[in-house]
Amino acid sequence: MPCIHVCRDNACGSICTRNCPCKMSQLPPKSSLASPVSEGTNSRVESLDNLSMDSFWLEVENIKQSTEAEQEECSLADVKTQEEGEAEAEWLQDAGLSDLLGDRASENDNIVLLSTLTKTQAAAVQRRLDTYSRSRRRKNKHPVRDVRDIFGVVTSEETAAEKEESSPDQLWHNLRTSNVQNCKKEVFKAETQDYSCTVRNRGKEEVFNMDVAYSEQAAVLLKGSFLSESRRLKDGNALTKFKIPKGRLGVTRIGDLSAQDMKKIPTLALIELTALCDVLGFELKRNKAAKLKTAEKRLFGVPLNTLLENDQKLLPNTKVPLLLQALLSCLEKRGLETEGILRVSGSQTRIKSLEQKLERDFYTGLFRWDEVHQNDVSGLLKRFIRELPAPLLTAEYLPAFAAVQNIPDLKQRLQALNLLILILPEPNRNTLKALLEFLSKVVARENNNKMNLWNVSTVMAPNLFMHKGLPNKIPEGKEKQLAEGAADVVRMMIHYQDLLWTVSSFLVAQVRKLNESNSKRYQFCDKRIKNLLRRIHADKDKVEKNQTEPSKIVKVHASLLLKDSLEVHLNNATRVADVLRQFQKNLCQNGWNIVNTVNLLKCNNSTECTSLLLYEVGGNIGEHCLDPDTYLLDLYHINPHAEWIIKQNPSYPRMF
Repeated sequence: MPCIHVCRDNACGSICTRNCPCKMSQLPPKSSLASPVSEGTNSRVESLDNLSMDSFWLEVENIKQSTEAEQEECSLADVKTQEEGEAEAEWLQDAGLSDLLGDRASENDNIVLLSTLTKTQAAAVQRRLDTYSRSRRRKNKHPVRDVRDIFGVVTSEETAAEKEESSPDQLWHNLRTSNVQNCKKEVFKAETQDYSCTVRNRGKEEVFNMDVAYSEQAAVLLKGSFLSESRRLKDGNALTKFKIPKGRLGVTRIGDLSAQDMKKIPTLALIELTALCDVLGFELKRNKAAKLKTAEKRLFGVPLNTLLENDQKLLPNTKVPLLLQALLSCLEKRGLETEGILRVSGSQTRIKSLEQKLERDFYTGLFRWDEVHQNDVSGLLKRFIRELPAPLLTAEYLPAFAAVQNIPDLKQRLQALNLLILILPEPNRNTLKALLEFLSKVVARENNNKMNLWNVSTVMAPNLFMHKGLPNKIPEGKEKQLAEGAADVVRMMIHYQDLLWTVSSFLVAQVRKLNESNSKRYQFCDKRIKNLLRRIHADKDKVEKNQTEPSKIVKVHASLLLKDSLEVHLNNATRVADVLRQFQKNLCQNGWNIVNTVNLLKCNNSTECTSLLLYEVGGNIGEHCLDPDTYLLDLYHINPHAEWIIKQNPSYPRMF
C-alpha cells in the first residue's frame, strides 16, 4: 500500500505521507472524526458536516492491517517531473493529433478530426499546440509547425487581448467552409438555450442537456455571469434528480455503438473534457502511466486485460473478469441482507487463505462459495480491486477523478465524470459498471444491512483511490477535504451511473462527422472521380434536405430471422417502437417465412416486441442500437444511406 498513515497526533484524523514501509498508527478517537468539515469548503452551500467519515478511516485502518499482515513495503512508482511541453505532447498524442508534433507533419492527417471540433474544443487544442511549439523553440530543436499553420490564427500573445472577440472564422479559416458553418451553428445553438436553470432549480428534477457540448454550455453560463451554486449533498434523500431529455434521435447508451465507433469516443471525450476544464479554470491532472511489476498469479494482482484474455478462452465475449462476477454473485445471493456488509471487515487470516484457495481451485470449479463467510467475500472483493497492478480508474486519470470534487457545480461535476467514464479503457469501464451496479443493490437494501449510500461510498473510496503503485503526495491540511471529495465522487458514480454511462448526443454527432469525412476521403484514390462524386453527393444531399420529405417508404431487414423485409411508411410521428410493433404484428398474422425460430422469443404464440431491437447500420455510423423513442424520419435525413436491421435483444434468452 502507499505510505498513507492515520496520524494520532492530528486532531482531525488526517492522512499524511512518508517514503517508508506502510506502518500506520492507530486511528484517532471517533469524536475527532465525526465532523468532516474541511478548510476551503466553507463557501459551499451545503456541506457534508452532518455525515460521519468513520467508515473511511476504519477502511484505511483495515487496509493497513492487511498490508502489515503480509509485511510488504511501499513500492512507490517514480514519477518524474515533466519538462515543459512534454505534457502537451502526450495530450496531443492521446487526443489523436500526434501527427501535428512531427517536423513534416501534414494537417491532412488531422483535418478530419479538427473539422468536427466545437469552438471551445478547438481552443483547447490550439492552447496545447501553442505551448508545445513554444517549448520546442526554446530548446532550439528542429523547427516545428507554427500553430498558425494549423488554425490560421495569430500568436497566443496577440490573441489574448482579442479572445473575447475571436470568431470561428478566425479559428478555422483554412478548414472547410462547411465546418466553419457547423461551428457557428453549435455556438448559436448553445447561446440560444437557457442554461440558467442548471444552477437554479434546487430540489426539483433538472434537465441534463447532452445535445450541446458541455464546454459550450459552460462558456455560455460564464458569459452570462450565472452564479454557479455549489451543492454538496447531506444525505441520499437530498440528491438532485436529473433527466436527460430525449430528442428526436433518442438517447445513446454505452454499448449501443459498435466497437469501431466506440474507439473514437475516448479521443473526442478527452478533447471535450480538456475544453470543459479550460472554461471552468481547472487544470486537467493526468499521471504518466507507470510500468509496474505484476504478480505471478492467475487471479489477484493480474492486469484486467490478462484476466479477460484468460477468461475469454473459457467463455468467449466475457467483458467482466469471471472472478469478480463470482464474488459479486455470491454477495448478491447471501450478503445483501447482512448488516454492515462491506464495512465490517472479515478475518485477514481467512481472507488470505481464501485467496490462495481461489488461485488454486477457481478455474477447476472446486472452490466452495457456500462455505465462505459473507464478510470474508466482501474482503476478497475489496482486495481484488486494490491488488490490480493499475488502479481501476487507471493511473493516468485517477488524479482527474479525484479533482472532480473541485468543480463547484454538481451538474458540471457530473459532466466531467461522464467524460472520464467514456475515456476509460473498455475493460476498466465494464468492470467499474459491474461494481457500481452491485453497490446500488447494497444501498437498495439499506433497511436491512444498515448501509446507506454515504456508508458504502466512504468504505469503497479508499479501495478505489488508494493504490500501492502510486505515490500519494497530499498537501498538508488538505487530507480530510480530499478524503471527503473521494467519497463524494464514489457516491456520484453509484447514484448517477445510468446518466454517466450515456454517450452524449454531441459526441455521437461528431462520430458521424468523422465517419462521413473518412469515407469521402478514402473511398476513391482518383481525385477527379472523388471530386465529381463529391459534387454529386452534395447536390443529392441538397435536394433531400430542401425537399424535407414529410414521409418516406423504407425497407427494414431481419435477415437473421426472416427471408422477407418489411416495408415501413415513415412520417414525422414514426418511432422505432412503432416499427417493432408492426414487425411483430406482421410476423404473427402473415405467416412470414421464418429462417430460424431459435432466434425468436415467443410467449403465448406471439413474439415479444421487447425481445427485438432495431439497429442503424452503415452510412455515417458503424452500427447503432436505436432507442425505442427515436423518430425514424429524422434519423433517415441524418443518415439516408444506412440500412435498418432488426435483431434479437442479446439480453434476452433464446427459446428452443
